[in-house]
Amino acid sequence: MSHDQSADRSGNGSRPSDVPEPEVVLHPTARRRVFSPAYKLRILAEADECSQRGEIGALLRREGLYSSHLDKWRRQRELGRLQDTAAQKRGRRASRSAEEARVAALQQENERLRAQLEQAELIIAAQKKLAQVLAQVLKPRQGDES
Repeated sequence: MSHDQSADRSGNGSRPSDVPEPEVVLHPTARRRVFSPAYKLRILAEADECSQRGEIGALLRREGLYSSHLDKWRRQRELGRLQDTAAQKRGRRASRSAEEARVAALQQENERLRAQLEQAELIIAAQKKLAQVLAQVLKPRQGDES
């Protein structure tokens, strides 16, 4: 028997092959389920047709759903959110914040332009006064003809 074989049997730090790996392997395909509005409406219609005891439970088991799904979807249907949710995206609404940023930028530009206009009006008023003063100074006097 070689030295390597005796080391495996002796248990001196080597690990037998039947010991499972302690690292937890996450499934990379695990994702949150997303239900389309058409699917939600179809399931709600089926649930509304259920009249016998246990039919709704059988529907939920068949589809892999929970009763809380039905409660939530019924509220959405009552509020009219199932019809227009196809265009809605989940999460934070970037369009609103982008729109708010655009409005803020336009307001800032508006203030800048107002300040420039006020400054231009002051310069024009000063030029008018200077022109009036110069016109009076340069106006020939009636007694002076030379």
